[in-house]
This record gives sequence, structure tokens and C-alpha cells, in this order.
Amino acid sequence: MHFNMIYVLYRLITFYQWILIIYALMSWVPNLQNSQVGRLLGQLARPFLSLFDRFPLQFAGLDFTIIVALLALDVIQRFLLIIF
Repeated sequence: MHFNMIYVLYRLITFYQWILIIYALMSWVPNLQNSQVGRLLGQLARPFLSLFDRFPLQFAGLDFTIIVALLALDVIQRFLLIIF
């Protein structure tokens, strides 16, 4: 039972990582973030990404916020595997 909860949480984090990746890739296509799917992914991604907005993660016109967010989620996943 305990292992199943950890597995589900691990899979949810992986799913959320894919949401962040798709959200980042959508910025390369004009007007895609303004579509219905784009707005939905934005509503899912922005709350977590806003945690990193206070850090200076923009360099030379590139925003590395999503990379740092993905790394943070990866650390959480690894922590779950180590602890449980």
C-alpha cells in the first residue's frame, strides 16, 4: 500500500514534468499559448513556475526557470526513491 502511494506520486511528478516541457516548447510557436490548450497548460504550469520567479534566471534573453523547476522536481523524485 505504502509503495503504491509513492509510485503514484512519482508518476504524477513525471506527468507534471511533461506538462512543463510542453509548456516550454509552446513558447516557440506563435499564438499557441493563447489557444485553449495553451491556456490550460499555463494554468497548470504557472503556479509552480512562479515559485522560481524571484530568482534571477533570465540570461541573454533566455529564461531558465523551467529548467530549474524540472531539476527541482527531479530532486524531489530522487528523494522519494531514497527515502522509500
